[in-house]
Amino acid sequence: MSPTFQIHYFASASTYTGKNTERLPAPLPLSSLFNTLEALYPGIKEKVLASCSVSLGDEYVDVEGDVEGSDRSVVIGEGDEVAIIPPETL
Repeated sequence: MSPTFQIHYFASASTYTGKNTERLPAPLPLSSLFNTLEALYPGIKEKVLASCSVSLGDEYVDVEGDVEGSDRSVVIGEGDEVAIIPPETL
C-alpha cells in the first residue's frame, strides 16, 4: 500500500468536498496542499481555503507562508493528520 496521510474536513470544507475525511498520498510539501486540493475540488481555494486554518498534528501551520525547499519548509509525512478548519460562524 502506498504511503498516505489523513485529512479531515470540517464545516464548509466538509460540505464542499462531500467528505469528512480522506487519505492523500504522502509525502506532500505543505506548500502544495492547497493546489492539490484545488485539483481534486475545483474552486475550493477561493471559496473555502482562503479563509481556513490548517493544522498538522496538534499545531496550526501557515500553508501559504511555507516555501518548498526552504530550511523551514514543512512536509506532510506518512501517517500525519491534517485538518482544514473554517472560521466559526456566529
